[in-house]
Amino acid sequence: MSDSDLKKEYSELKDQLNLWSRQYYYNDQPSVEDSVYDDNYRQLQILETQNPNLITSDSPTQHVGSQTLPGFDKVHHEIPMLSLGDVFSKQELAEFVNNLNKNYSQITEYNCELKIDGLAISLRYQNGKLVQGSTRGNGTIGEDITNNLKTIKSIPHKLTRPINIEVRGECYMPKESFAKLNEQRERDGENVFANPRNAAAGSLRQLDSKVTASRNLSTFMYNVANYDDLNTNTQSGLLSELKYLGFNINPTYEVVKNMYDINNYIDKYTGQRDNLSYGIDGIVIKENNLELQKEIGATVKVPKWAIAFKFPPEEVETKLKNIEWTVGRTGVVTPTAIMDPVQLAGTIVSKASLHNSDYLEEKAVRVGDTVKLHKAGDIIPEISEYIPSKRPKNLEPYIIPSKCPSCGDELVHLDGEVALRCINPKCPAQLTEQINHFASRNAMNIDGLGPKIVQQLFDKGFLDDTASLYKLNRDELETLDKFGSKSANNLLTAIDNSRSNSMERLLFGLGIRHVGAKAAKIISKHFKSIKSLASAKIDDISSINTIGNTISKSIVTYFKNPEANKLIQEFEELGINMEYKESQLNSSNIESSFFNKKTIVLTGKLSQMSRPKAVSWLENHGAKVTSSVSKNTDLLIAGKDAGSKMDKAQKLNLLIWDENKFIDEMNNN
Repeated sequence: MSDSDLKKEYSELKDQLNLWSRQYYYNDQPSVEDSVYDDNYRQLQILETQNPNLITSDSPTQHVGSQTLPGFDKVHHEIPMLSLGDVFSKQELAEFVNNLNKNYSQITEYNCELKIDGLAISLRYQNGKLVQGSTRGNGTIGEDITNNLKTIKSIPHKLTRPINIEVRGECYMPKESFAKLNEQRERDGENVFANPRNAAAGSLRQLDSKVTASRNLSTFMYNVANYDDLNTNTQSGLLSELKYLGFNINPTYEVVKNMYDINNYIDKYTGQRDNLSYGIDGIVIKENNLELQKEIGATVKVPKWAIAFKFPPEEVETKLKNIEWTVGRTGVVTPTAIMDPVQLAGTIVSKASLHNSDYLEEKAVRVGDTVKLHKAGDIIPEISEYIPSKRPKNLEPYIIPSKCPSCGDELVHLDGEVALRCINPKCPAQLTEQINHFASRNAMNIDGLGPKIVQQLFDKGFLDDTASLYKLNRDELETLDKFGSKSANNLLTAIDNSRSNSMERLLFGLGIRHVGAKAAKIISKHFKSIKSLASAKIDDISSINTIGNTISKSIVTYFKNPEANKLIQEFEELGINMEYKESQLNSSNIESSFFNKKTIVLTGKLSQMSRPKAVSWLENHGAKVTSSVSKNTDLLIAGKDAGSKMDKAQKLNLLIWDENKFIDEMNNN
């Protein structure tokens, strides 16, 4: 190969790896499997070893991790956060260990640890108190994500000893949480995360800490920037010290003497991998003596005293027999691959999500293809690619449907979404879930109309949209299982009472994409009526403070649908209130209310009213209702079985009322 061809090959390979790296680290959306990246990375290493004159500063072999994201303050790591070198076979691992033993005869033992599939983080403590948390970033500059890390339960805010220390480890998302998050994102028409590591990274790098808190993240800490203040001289002892200080450590580590023991450890956890509650993608082997680690040192990117043994990708081949499309409550239409059953990672798999139409087009699979199958995050079956050499001749490209598989309405791509969506409010596949949402507490609040009753009504043909709730009669209800005259009267009364709800409840109950209960109230207060909102333009809606383009476009798109307008007209004919009801209290009444400008927390079970009703009443009387107790809380209202919030309020000597006291004061205000 000529020099120019060699330079071209090197440049193309380097650029491709940098692109994949940005997608993986920066966007948290990898476009190729880890094994594909690893194979190409090793090709680059071989090229650079054989031709060191080719190496440039932007080579991925010369830096760690990723760029930092805009929106976060930068953190300089005085002691760099390095990544780990990789090996992919026991033979390569044995070569690494033998070379280390040959060059450092002092080595007597190694510490084996599981390689967690997460995001590297650093936690800095002063006098035992957490003062800063950050990502690894590029190893030298990371992102300050202190507020987000403080929402993770396994991270102590105060240590058991008042020491200054910087602790490093991995933030991860448990498998169960990963599966639930992807299911929710798929229902909402959003891109799914490729693996738990990207899910953890995407959750940590949120500008809103509430999003991070909702993602159920956890941590395993395994290293420190400087161990001078710890009473240990080994890696295994360091883990014990970290546990004593209050950190979560992975208890599976083992101190071993030789390659025989290392191989046994690898075999043990290769077999247990599928049963762990968190994702691992390999085993880490570390020289155990901390002073010797210093002596052995590191390259610009990796420590020379440790190595990661990466699990080979577990993939199987199977045939794609069909692609089925299903419709969720919000109208998202999701493709699922139907395949010949095959054994994968301990289970029989015959279905795999294809997530959305963009993903399906990217994979370019066709019905009849032989495909490679793996489990994303060791839990979710996913197609990696089709095998071109096994594609039958004249196999037709797969055509993405344009019509809803349930109702036949046109499918749409809402702006900014990857999902296809059916926005017909009378789509049968969406109907039962829509009615459950419509009747829920924060929407029309129809007491006694639960999912089982809705399903019975639908199965008997008594419901064909949400408006048909208001056409139900006693005779129909009494045909339901365990439903007598009293139950029928109670439900009819609850349905009838909901006719007079304020506009925001109806707006939220319509289930318009992105319109939550809070946004519905803000919008209703501005437009005053459903009719005014239905004729509004995007700019009219987005001009409201806190309401952005995404919500505005979603509302306008909804009301453009003829079926949506028919539904609204039907509601009006059935006597459903379409207007926003101002609070019955005027400003002078609110000013004189005991509850005005008070910060109030509700806890426990209220027996005489619903929680939403209590919150609404308090807010209408000028109170700010929050979910957590602090020194700024003015009042705690405690129902039955009040727990930790009551304990904290008592410790802070806060004002505490039971439900009866609250009702007495309601009557006086």
